[in-house]
Amino acid sequence: MSPVHRNTSEISSLGRATVLLREFLRPVPYMTVEHLVRSTDLPKTTVHRMVDEMLRLGWLSRGECGLQLGTVFFELGQMVPAERTLREAAKPSMQDLQQATQQNVGLAVLDGAEVVYLEALPGRDAPRLPQRVGGRWPAHASCSGKAMLAFAAEPVLQAVQQAGLRQLTPKTITSMEGLLAELAKIRLRGLAFDRQESFETVNGIAAPLRNSAGQVIAALAISGRAGRINLERCEAALAACASSISRTIAAAVPGKFV
Repeated sequence: MSPVHRNTSEISSLGRATVLLREFLRPVPYMTVEHLVRSTDLPKTTVHRMVDEMLRLGWLSRGECGLQLGTVFFELGQMVPAERTLREAAKPSMQDLQQATQQNVGLAVLDGAEVVYLEALPGRDAPRLPQRVGGRWPAHASCSGKAMLAFAAEPVLQAVQQAGLRQLTPKTITSMEGLLAELAKIRLRGLAFDRQESFETVNGIAAPLRNSAGQVIAALAISGRAGRINLERCEAALAACASSISRTIAAAVPGKFV
């Protein structure tokens, strides 16, 4: 049973609010009430009423991109301990990596079949991407996602299979057999590549980050314009940065990082 439903299978008011709010995790260029109605299958009158209430409470606001989350969610997000401390531990090294490469640098964690971005630093020489802090992306179609899936437990891989390997570009891996073969290569090399699998104009490379128990808990990635970024030249800098962040995590108080 979905957590947004009561035992009677009737969706609750809190459940409806959750369904609406989760839509803001999707990379949509302009969020409108009409989009929320189409994507959630909730009645139009219900969506209008709940959006109006959320605007009144400050849960939502109106901006240049249409409806957007209110600042209260940013404030609450800063209170999530593991993600906040992971981001804080990684950011200084990420900034150094960005300065050294002039490319996009991102930090992500795995949540089911998707990655969630904890930090995204735009590079001077790299194209702007729609991924944003708190945003989500299909794990099978990103180097960060594959870097984590390569070391994930079987239930996580089953979740990816059940979600379906959606094709984003002609080079996206769309079969589970192909993905498993790719993950085996990643485990051997210790690095994951995105060769125009998310966007036709972007290449990327990612390395897993580990906690004190050796478990992969996040991924660090560099991405840039296809045809201009040299992923092989980025390998050493990325590996050194990932190793530095992992040492910081491993040296932390036990339980500080998930």
